[in-house]
Amino acid sequence: MSERSPRVALVETSDVLPGLLPFQAWDALGTAEVVLLRDPQTHPSAPQLYFAGLDLEALEPAQLGRADLDLTRPGAPEQRRMAKALVARAVEHGEAVYLLGPHDQGLAPALAGMAAEHDVEIELVFLAQQPEGTELLRLVEVMRQLRDPDTGCPWDLEQDHTTLLRYLVEETYELVEAVEDGTDTDIQEELGDVLLQIVFHARIAADRRAFGIDDVARAIADKLERRHPHVFGDGDAATAEQVQANWDELKAEEKGRDGTFDGVPAAGPGLDLLHTLQRKAAKRGFEWPDADAAADKVREELAEVLAADGHVAREAEVGDLIGAVVSLARMLDVDPEAAARRAARAFRARFDALVAGAGRDGVDLDQLGEEAWRSRWNDADGA
Repeated sequence: MSERSPRVALVETSDVLPGLLPFQAWDALGTAEVVLLRDPQTHPSAPQLYFAGLDLEALEPAQLGRADLDLTRPGAPEQRRMAKALVARAVEHGEAVYLLGPHDQGLAPALAGMAAEHDVEIELVFLAQQPEGTELLRLVEVMRQLRDPDTGCPWDLEQDHTTLLRYLVEETYELVEAVEDGTDTDIQEELGDVLLQIVFHARIAADRRAFGIDDVARAIADKLERRHPHVFGDGDAATAEQVQANWDELKAEEKGRDGTFDGVPAAGPGLDLLHTLQRKAAKRGFEWPDADAAADKVREELAEVLAADGHVAREAEVGDLIGAVVSLARMLDVDPEAAARRAARAFRARFDALVAGAGRDGVDLDQLGEEAWRSRWNDADGA
């Protein structure tokens, strides 16, 4: 036995990245006569250690004596039992190398007190800093388990790309609402819900051997590198406008598109669609010279709406009016869809205030005349 003091080495691991161990960890593990674990059969890193040719052994918890049951000692009784076993192992063999696992929280503090009593040194080998995005691996694994044919969730197993579409749309709009009116916590939660939809769709595709989440991530990463030659290559773009122009040019080359509106989906909110079509047409030179000209067009279309006869004609003229308003919004650098949502929120808040005020006054809204409605609507402004 070495003259040095007995030593316990605690090696930190990650259940998300069980094979990610720094050099110091492999050095401690590789030079140990045996690597101790709580359970070699279930420890996430055990397969990697077996593959490396290391000997693994389960550490049996020690029995606690009367002194060990002192409630002032750190750690829960289970952790103190493991700590006592490690100290005994180190005293007997000179060292004990223990690979921490998911159920070993609190072991280090429990070990500290016992080790000092027996002049046992403690060495902590910390895990290398996990790369950003590590928790995505956990999400992918959770989704795999939910879709497991034998042990998964019946609801998740019934879903396909089509049945999930409404949830994707719903979660996307909830994210929009969180960005516009919520807190950072709200945004984080809704981003998670949208991310779930992406991982869910990728898992469904993987189950039918079409593609997987890595194919999705690789494709978008490759696209970002191709479309940003000024960052990842020898391209040049000093302004956001130049970046957008380069992006559009590269996209057209990749997709083989030469039509003005190629690639614009017809589905989606009408204001967004109008905005996108007008923006693309403007790139070809179809644009009002200024906001005054766009406003004149709004007034012209409004007159045509009022003069229209018949439902079909009125619907067409209202569409033209909306198109003119979208064009004016673009000239004023206003997102028409965002403006419409803002107007909807304002209308809702104002109407709710009107209803609440009527309730306080004991007024039956169904019995109000036009003038009374107008008065209450004005009173609710800014309430």
